[in-house]
Amino acid sequence: MMHTYLLPLKEQFEKNRNEALAVRMKQYMKDQYAYFGIPSPLRREILRDFLKTNGLPKENDLEEITKDCWNQPEREYQYFIMEVLGKMAKKADPSSIELYEYISVHKSWWDTIDYIASNLVGVHFQKYPDQINPRTEIWMISGNMWLQRVSLLFQLKYKSKTDVDLMTRYIERLFGSKEFFINKAIGWILREYSKTNPEWVVNYVHENKSRLAGLSYREALKWLDKKG
Repeated sequence: MMHTYLLPLKEQFEKNRNEALAVRMKQYMKDQYAYFGIPSPLRREILRDFLKTNGLPKENDLEEITKDCWNQPEREYQYFIMEVLGKMAKKADPSSIELYEYISVHKSWWDTIDYIASNLVGVHFQKYPDQINPRTEIWMISGNMWLQRVSLLFQLKYKSKTDVDLMTRYIERLFGSKEFFINKAIGWILREYSKTNPEWVVNYVHENKSRLAGLSYREALKWLDKKG
């Protein structure tokens, strides 16, 4: 049975269902998930109105509500609770990393993982930096591609606070990967860091060109090439 907190949300999602758009959204996500067919601007409007009326979940209900959303077939529920967690991330307690890990390994795809990495895990690790090395090391050795992607991308918004040693260590441990989502993530984190330290990134990718996947190399230099 759905948590009572979510019932008004369900009503709004059902009210705004768009079957034609739902089909296209499902196709875009490789037919992995069902959708109500609610476009992002409208979904965020629903979120805003919902929170205005119902407020954020109580801390002691958060895990149950999160897992309830994650168990729903329609992807909009997962988007909703991710963004709710994002609003609560700066006040999250140390154990919240367990919930972030749970949603990283269930119904995993780039659309949820990328938000989780930078907006949940990234914020959490800034608050609890002592968790970074032990937790990301577990993720790296897990063999789970999505946890490895989170380990690469949680620093996306760190800019000058990026732990470059950690970033390069994890990149280099994943050299030779054939996984598109790993090689894309390697390029992405390097591209983001190039906006902070372009000279370092240029030197790094040229020194490691033979070990970087072509996709990673191109992605890493994309912003600098565009900038000229």
